Amino acid sequence: MSEGKKSQRRQCRIACMQYLYSWSINKPNDLNDSIRLFYEDQEDQSEDRDYYSFADELIYGVIENSEDIDGKIREIANNWDFGRIAKIDLAILRMAIFELLFRKDIPPVVTINEAVDLSKLYSAEESRRFVNGILDRLHGQLDRPSRSASEE
Repeated sequence: MSEGKKSQRRQCRIACMQYLYSWSINKPNDLNDSIRLFYEDQEDQSEDRDYYSFADELIYGVIENSEDIDGKIREIANNWDFGRIAKIDLAILRMAIFELLFRKDIPPVVTINEAVDLSKLYSAEESRRFVNGILDRLHGQLDRPSRSASEE
């Protein structure tokens, strides 16, 4: 994967994480309008809206599957009170779990590494171990190769 594509994907994951963080605090009445306003408020207006198409796929995918995704988090983090998980960690986990469950074109190792990197950048020191632990446990339940995309 080219460095530009990786950088774009990283920027899209960051945008998705930011939106999901906001969404977890205040769920909008009109999702499409809320997402449009979110992008208008982004500091870097130099990118065209199509630049964030991957972020859109993630955002809509997470929200459409939020009950299943949150159920997986509750199942795997069974010793944690769901309401006490930091909102930023929850945003990262939701996005990564969506990728692991529904985006077979993305190798699991890429998803997990990206999520751990985001937790290092945006969350508390101990969060990366928590995020990595949850995602590793879920990855162990999947019947997918770690380092390659599935054919499905």
